[in-house]
Amino acid sequence: MNAERLLAHFDRIADAPEAVACLRRFILDLAVRGKLVEQDPSEGNATLLLAEIEQAWTAHMSRQNIKKKKTWELSGFSDVPFQVPDNWTLVKLGQAVELVNGRAFKPSDWTPTGLSIVRIQNLNNLLAPFNRYDGEVKDKFLIDTGDLLISWSGTPGTSFGAYIWNRGPAVLNQHIFKSIPIGNAFQPLFLKLAINARLLELIEQAHGGVGLQHITKPKLEAIVLTLPTLDEQIRIATKVDELMALCAQLEVARTEREPARNRLTAANLTRLNAPDPDSTVFQNHVAFALESLPPLTTRPDQIKLLRQTILSLAIHGKLIAQDPNDEPASDLMKRIALEKKRLVEIGEIKEKQCQSISEEKGTFEIPVGWSWCRLGSLSKIVTSGSRDWAKYYSNEGAVFVRMSNLSKDHYRVRLDNIQRVQPPAEGEGTRTRLEGGDLLISITGDVGVLGLIPDNFGEAYINQHTAMIRPMGEMKGRYLPKLFRSPFAQEQFNAPKRDIKNSFRLTDITQFLVPLPPLAEQHRIVAKIDELMALCDRLEESLTAADDTRGRLIDAVLHDALAPDAEPKVAA
Repeated sequence: MNAERLLAHFDRIADAPEAVACLRRFILDLAVRGKLVEQDPSEGNATLLLAEIEQAWTAHMSRQNIKKKKTWELSGFSDVPFQVPDNWTLVKLGQAVELVNGRAFKPSDWTPTGLSIVRIQNLNNLLAPFNRYDGEVKDKFLIDTGDLLISWSGTPGTSFGAYIWNRGPAVLNQHIFKSIPIGNAFQPLFLKLAINARLLELIEQAHGGVGLQHITKPKLEAIVLTLPTLDEQIRIATKVDELMALCAQLEVARTEREPARNRLTAANLTRLNAPDPDSTVFQNHVAFALESLPPLTTRPDQIKLLRQTILSLAIHGKLIAQDPNDEPASDLMKRIALEKKRLVEIGEIKEKQCQSISEEKGTFEIPVGWSWCRLGSLSKIVTSGSRDWAKYYSNEGAVFVRMSNLSKDHYRVRLDNIQRVQPPAEGEGTRTRLEGGDLLISITGDVGVLGLIPDNFGEAYINQHTAMIRPMGEMKGRYLPKLFRSPFAQEQFNAPKRDIKNSFRLTDITQFLVPLPPLAEQHRIVAKIDELMALCDRLEESLTAADDTRGRLIDAVLHDALAPDAEPKVAA
């Protein structure tokens, strides 16, 4: 059968987004197309059920004292976008049932005891509590086990749908229709799945505001349903129950598989926090983790965690081996200090004192040859942009870098939405004219969004929400930008919460703690990070490609399974 075609491929598509939901919709689609079970010619023709519906309406109108029955145009086979088995027919929902809306209960109507008031949340969530009502209520609002209910208001994808009520006597709230069958043309379970198979079409017809939407009674009554013989309806409903139970098992299996993957990923990353970075055991852990994490990585959030782990290893000195022949970072700091002193003496920069490094809370043990220092001691200039740039806005001129041009998960300057400015030649803002190698950090709101100005960027300036760090010459590589992306740096960015809006002062930047490797090791660390980040990029691309492949496979299998077996049936 066609359903088995999809199930045979399900292990290959089970990790695709909405795979099980797709399978459920597919089963319903097969059911209402007559492709789920074989037809049996001995069961007769469903067109006889239409005559029974007409007779049942006459009796129903007499019992309910209905003066005028709504008339319906005869449904043709062009009303459904697929072929229908020869012994089936079509019927509109309003022909086969009478829809009665629930009562509009107000909170003031609720009582401590009485009948349960069935609201939409009581249909789509078995754990939702009931409100109750113990007053008088018209019979048309009462429901009992076996009644077919249709929710027609709420959030598309979660609220709309048909349900068989199975929790005893209750009273129906508004936004839910009770469907009173006219005759015995539909077996209730088949009618429920026939309606649910058309939900996507009904949702497209819904109207209302953002979030809450409604499907009107006339639109519900006008939907065209396929009508098999009663015996086939029972066989279809039984098969659907069997396959939906399989879907539930697949969903449970996937739900259990994800935590197992998460635990394995977390265990691998935890082992990378070994205290001895020089040990053979630790290096084995790094090698194992980097080899085993890709096959365990199935979601974008896991790749983000992998990126953060790589950066954390790097600034802890655990990503690559140290070389004892490297010049120690303390010598690098002495040279930078001498150069800064020279620049102060000639008046090129102002002298700014940084706090000495003590046993700071949150610092960690660093390798031999590394040093702790403050960012201010490695920087030539630390400043922020000035206000009132709007009056200099122009369609051409220098680039004006704003927070929207910085990157949250990288340090690339984004040029997709650039503002241009033409500032006066001697204006105050010219002190923030950018140079290649300048580092930018957002200092209000979402603190720690980054930018690195590339060489030959051209004339450019920054606004007041952005700080500029101009490193000393030997620090103009990419070690500091890599450091700023690490969890250790982000913790420092988020530490000084001030008022409701977070802010980072220039003094916070100059006092920023930096674990400083030897200069040669900085270059090796950056190269290794680039290599591993490229691996993460490939993982992300493979995830996207895998999802696309699974999606195409689902589409192909569905198309194959729903392909007509014969020429389309033509309406008389």
